[in-house]
Amino acid sequence: MMPILIHAGNASEWTGPTGTNTWLIPGREAALVDAGIGNAGHVEDVARALGGAPLTRLLITHRHPDHVGGVPALRARWPAVTIVTGPIDESGEPFIVPAGDGAFEVIPTPGHAPDHVCYFDRASGDLYCGDMARRGGTIVIPAGEGGNLREYLASLERIRALQPARLLPGHGPIIDDPAALIGEYIAHRRLRSEQIAAAIAGGARTIDEIVEKIYPGISDRLRKGARQTIKAHLESFVK
Repeated sequence: MMPILIHAGNASEWTGPTGTNTWLIPGREAALVDAGIGNAGHVEDVARALGGAPLTRLLITHRHPDHVGGVPALRARWPAVTIVTGPIDESGEPFIVPAGDGAFEVIPTPGHAPDHVCYFDRASGDLYCGDMARRGGTIVIPAGEGGNLREYLASLERIRALQPARLLPGHGPIIDDPAALIGEYIAHRRLRSEQIAAAIAGGARTIDEIVEKIYPGISDRLRKGARQTIKAHLESFVK
C-alpha cells in the first residue's frame, strides 16, 4: 500500500515550490489524503494514477482552502466518493477509516486549525500529517482563525507518542525523522516565545513592531502569517 504523491498544482511562496501535497493510497478502497484546490491537471493526475479504478474515499486533514478546495472537482469526477473530515468517536476509541487495502486511524491534532486531524497507517508507520509539520520551515498558527499554540504543541506531543516511522506532510518532502523534527519544532516555539518576550521588554508595543524585530525583511505575502503566529504566542502567555 505504497502512497503516491500527487502535487495539487498550486505552487507559491505560501504553499511552497511544489504546492500542496495530496497522497493517493491505491487498493480495494482507493483513498486520497487532501483535495488540493481543484486544478484540472491535478484531477487528471489522480485519474491517471488510479488507472481506471474509482476514487472511493477522500480524507481531509483540515478545511483550509489549499487542502479542501478541490472537493467539488473531485466529487464531480467521482460522484460516489465518500468525504471524511475527521469524525471522532466520543467513546475515546480511535476512529478507523478504510484506505487502500488497509485502514487508517484518525488522530485529532488541533492547533494549526481546530478541525485538524492526521491519518495514521499503523501497519506501515506512515502518518499523513497535513499542516502539522513540514521539512525546511515551520507551521503558521493562525490566531483569530482558529489557531491555538497550546493545542498545537499538545498535538505535536500526541504525534511523537505514536512513534511514526515517517510523516507524509501537506507541503514539502517526506519526513524520515519525525521525532527529531518534532523536537526541533518544540524548541523553536520555546525560542520564539523568548524572542517575543525580549522584543516586548525592548519596547515593542504592537504585533507589527514585534514582527519587525523578529522577522526583519519579511515579504508582504508572508507578513499576515507572521502576525497571526505572533498573536498565537501572545495568547499562549495568558494563563
